[in-house]
Amino acid sequence: MTDYEILLMLDPELPEERQNEIVSRIREAVERDGRWEGHEPWGRRRLAYEIDHKPEGTYHLLTFETEPATLDEISRVLKITDGVMRHLAVRRVKGGSTRPPDPIREEPRREEPSREEPSREEPRREEAGHEEPVAVAAPASQDSEPEPESPESPPEESPPES
Repeated sequence: MTDYEILLMLDPELPEERQNEIVSRIREAVERDGRWEGHEPWGRRRLAYEIDHKPEGTYHLLTFETEPATLDEISRVLKITDGVMRHLAVRRVKGGSTRPPDPIREEPRREEPSREEPSREEPRREEAGHEEPVAVAAPASQDSEPEPESPESPPEESPPES
């Protein structure tokens, strides 16, 4: 048997009873041929991006020891269970922490000036009379022949000796 943990992300609108039902179904499947070690509800967390138009998810960490075939069956059931937004099953590292990560404090966002109006702090370059260079000539490589310095005047040739 192998030690595993599953991090469940459940729909935040799911009633508490339904969340407990999903966890208890997983526990029953594990206890058929393995050992249940624990369940830690981590609570609601803000998502980095919306999933199904939901900005939050309710997290649960489940730890247990079971056979790989049982884990495959649990994952298959979780994929088709309504209310499970995401789940991740991994092999547990001995001595690893099951403590939830600290919540990230969000700093207030500064309003950026719109692109249509120039910023009052910094004048636009076109308005200040500066022009942006379109391209800068690349230096010649050592293998190529040197180019003449001014293309308008041809290089001076010495008169032929007689």
